[in-house]
Amino acid sequence: MSKKPVNRNFIWAQAFVNQLYGLGVRYACISPGSRSTPLTVAFANQKGIKCFVNIDERVSGFFALGLAKATDIPVTIVTTSGTATSELYPAIIEAFQQRVPLIICTADRPLELLNVGANQTINQWNLYRNHIRWFKNVGSPDLSAKKITYLRNIAIKAFEISSNKNKGPVHLNFPFSKPLEPNTFSDEIDADSLMEALKPITFKNKTTKTNKLTKKEEKQVNKIANYIIEKPNGLIVVGPMGYDPTFRTKVKLLSKTTRYPIIAEGVSHIRFNNNKSDNFVCVNYDAFLRSTKFKKNHKPEFVLQFGRTVTSGILEKYLEVSNPLRFLINDFGDIFDPSNKSRPPLKFSPSVFIENLIQILKDKNLKRMKNYWIKDFETVDTLAEGIKTKLLKNSGIRIEPGIIQDVISIIPSNTKIMVGNSLPIRDFDGFIGKTTKNFEVYFNRGASGIDGVTSTALGIASIKKPTVLITGDLSFIHDLNALLPAKRYSIQLIVILINNNGGGIFEMLPISSNKKWFKEYFKTPHNLNISSIVKSFGLEHHIIKSKKDLQNKLNNSLKNKSFAVLEIKTDSDSSKKLRKNYWANAIKQIETEFS
Repeated sequence: MSKKPVNRNFIWAQAFVNQLYGLGVRYACISPGSRSTPLTVAFANQKGIKCFVNIDERVSGFFALGLAKATDIPVTIVTTSGTATSELYPAIIEAFQQRVPLIICTADRPLELLNVGANQTINQWNLYRNHIRWFKNVGSPDLSAKKITYLRNIAIKAFEISSNKNKGPVHLNFPFSKPLEPNTFSDEIDADSLMEALKPITFKNKTTKTNKLTKKEEKQVNKIANYIIEKPNGLIVVGPMGYDPTFRTKVKLLSKTTRYPIIAEGVSHIRFNNNKSDNFVCVNYDAFLRSTKFKKNHKPEFVLQFGRTVTSGILEKYLEVSNPLRFLINDFGDIFDPSNKSRPPLKFSPSVFIENLIQILKDKNLKRMKNYWIKDFETVDTLAEGIKTKLLKNSGIRIEPGIIQDVISIIPSNTKIMVGNSLPIRDFDGFIGKTTKNFEVYFNRGASGIDGVTSTALGIASIKKPTVLITGDLSFIHDLNALLPAKRYSIQLIVILINNNGGGIFEMLPISSNKKWFKEYFKTPHNLNISSIVKSFGLEHHIIKSKKDLQNKLNNSLKNKSFAVLEIKTDSDSSKKLRKNYWANAIKQIETEFS
């Protein structure tokens, strides 16, 4: 049989990529580089995987993060060797903290070029060790049947861990010796062996989701049910997390069964797709929990917490000081309690847990009538909502919390929303009320950094659904290179840019009273002409002058399916005063109501 000349590195990389495709990987984010040539060309050669090329590795990492959030399927990232690999770290940290599935493939020099001063070479061995779910140094390419099988099994294990077993980012390090290009040959192989090398192993995921509990799990849920029966004054806290579509319905049913109010985080999806009967969903806790009198007389005995640590420091402090019997429930049994006062977390799918808990409570014949506890929470939530609505109605376009409300009122149901960190996420949590509209909400609350926000939103938006990003000026400036893929791939994303000229969130800190230190070291005004920057990338930018202008520009951008930055220059001092007025008025009315 005739032999065919091949490049060992390319065949090795292609066998790996074909196996990933066979497992279900459909997206790859690639940054150009020489040492990663075999991987890059192998992904480019696999027509079933859509590749996004980003020259900035940090952008590429966060773009992949957004893609993985939107699809919940592992997305592959490819970089060359050296410091390029370290640029991925911020996105990897966020993926680790939020359990977002990524498969990071870093190209490397071969063993003989390590620690000898070779150019563009660093120690990449388990580089991300503190924020990775699994690491494997793949080893040097070898086209023997045994080694190809070994490589395929690495791909399978990486996919299984990343997508399910210990969900999150995994790191595979690929050493490659020259020659790197597919048309430069290093070996000869017969045609049958070549075809066999490139054929992926058929793999069936053996993990099947079931609603049936083990005996141990049933015992745990029974214990929770008994606590609920014993303790009528409880809360259901729903923190930030991507929940399955049935969770919203089930958690509301749990609230009706237990008569526990739902404390619904802004980005938890529970505030959306509501109707008038959903009074037990509380959204204004960051205001009404500032009332000392209300907190003193309404200490929860029992708390079920789903999702991550809540955004509101006021809520977190209330839970800490009240010191209820507190249980955390999430898929992987992760700890989300800075006070360190909760019981050991329970590893459950939230929807499966609630479904079984409700059934057990029915079996135990729990029939709890509507009591003062839930009525009082409804009362203060309604009072705060009325105060907030009145204040925002009279606010202009330069008031930050009002912008958040206006955007929600304008955009159509089923729009995707990415909420940036710093003030936008806090205003989203503190000022978004309940609505009948339905939205998919995304966020980077793993490490809560301002880096990579625009890139993440672009990754989400690349799935071709209308997407709106609400972000601050420092976050936007921090991620300007994200405008390159926005232009290159014509991604439809509307950026609501809240520009308070740097560091507006620090206005809320005690240090703001020291004007000299605050202005020089915290506020850091940048005075940049963002319009010129955006237009230099060939992208659309508008300065918004009024609420009507916002509505028109936002609707036009949605209609045109384009990328656009709608910049609103805000007044951080007046925004701060509105927040404080809201809280003060809420405290006053609530304490009068309960005097």
